[in-house]
Amino acid sequence: MTVPDLYAGQVAATAEEGFALCDQVGWPVIMRRARQALAGLPPQTALAGLSMGAAVAAALLGERLGTAGLLLLHNTGSGDPRAAVPGLRLQLHIADSDTYQSAAEVSAWHQGMTAAGAAVRVFRYPGAGHLFTDPGTPDHDGPAADLAWQRGISFLNSL
Repeated sequence: MTVPDLYAGQVAATAEEGFALCDQVGWPVIMRRARQALAGLPPQTALAGLSMGAAVAAALLGERLGTAGLLLLHNTGSGDPRAAVPGLRLQLHIADSDTYQSAAEVSAWHQGMTAAGAAVRVFRYPGAGHLFTDPGTPDHDGPAADLAWQRGISFLNSL
């Protein structure tokens, strides 16, 4: 497993701080760091992202056409369905009433990815907050987190 340090050691305590940090570092730098982390890894390496990291993974999808699968937590990454190759296996784990993405946005993304030929599974977690898998946030929901990690790990092991 490779986990890129997209923010050069800086850590945000809240989603708002995360957005500010993303703006401070800048998208081109974040993407360069993500690409550097993937350098030398096989093209079929699965991609995963949590919250804003889902946008990074989704953006890399178009550059890594052999990707075995895409695991997204807390956000669709609003990826372009044209980047999904037919047969791409994809899992999304998201709060049922997510703060940052409406049910309509998630449904539109799901329909677009499915129409592009991706094999998509969406798991919604009722009553969970945006960062429900993170025990360091008020959104943490232990049972939902356990289930999401169990499903996500099983998905990655199946690729």
